[in-house]
Amino acid sequence: MIRLDSRQRVPEPLRGAIVALGNFDGFHLGHQAVVAEALRWARAENRPGIIATFEPHPLRFFVPDAAPFRLTTLDQRQELFANAGADAMLVVAFDAAMAATTAPDWVSRVVAGDIGAGGVITGTDYTFGKGRTGDTALLQALGAAAGVAARSVAAVSDAQGVISSSRIRAALQAGDPVTAAHLLTRPFAIRGVVQHGEKLGRTIGYPTANIPLGSYLRPAYGIYAVTARLPDGRIVPGAASLGIRPSFSPPRELLEAYLFDYTGDLYGAEIEVALHHYLRPEAKFDDLASLSAQMERDCDEARKLLSAGTP
Repeated sequence: MIRLDSRQRVPEPLRGAIVALGNFDGFHLGHQAVVAEALRWARAENRPGIIATFEPHPLRFFVPDAAPFRLTTLDQRQELFANAGADAMLVVAFDAAMAATTAPDWVSRVVAGDIGAGGVITGTDYTFGKGRTGDTALLQALGAAAGVAARSVAAVSDAQGVISSSRIRAALQAGDPVTAAHLLTRPFAIRGVVQHGEKLGRTIGYPTANIPLGSYLRPAYGIYAVTARLPDGRIVPGAASLGIRPSFSPPRELLEAYLFDYTGDLYGAEIEVALHHYLRPEAKFDDLASLSAQMERDCDEARKLLSAGTP
């Protein structure tokens, strides 16, 4: 799938596309509904289908010191969008110039001009323009004047309410990856390059693949049953510690995944670790023997949960 940059004019073969406008971090059930409608519209009119996303997230621009909150990286979103059937992902660079763009200019200069959209589709809560002064009604009015049709899709709800990124973040922070996976339609997954660590796990028989958390939301610290997707595409079950490793000094925030029945060198490789079940909070152990015994119990429980089926 093609990746486009909003700072460059969309190529001619993709002009006239139907564009799903939003941030789509997480690409949960609600986001999927917006994109599905955009792609149905595009196919019905034999147009390209493009999904737009912001990088950085507008919140990061306005609140640079905000705690990490991302549910996906840009690369993960590109894969998710491709799997949904989009022809291209448009990365909207949210910078000072974008933040100062008025609602009318956003539609006439960017959406109609630079992007050349034939139609746009959003969620009903979509806002845009300097000070977030634009809403879906204004988008339809400004779009009509600029020759861009605009539609909106209602929020998707379940028994607990509207499905949103906020609900998913809250579930993960509460140690409930199962609920998060239900809302996302897949487990929350952290992707990163395996780093060298102190290799203490090797000394007790549990070598781990260590991944920095980067810009991802911090789920509840603790031990998880996980699966890891390796560079060759294999999916390997395991158990992982996510947190600051209270048994070791100095504290270091990290995701450390022990992969069952796997031998190999993953240093420098990019892997993706999906969180399936929360086993317990982090704990400090007085000695390595106590830690090793607990890790054995954790791995036994993780194996049972994962063999019973993953969300």
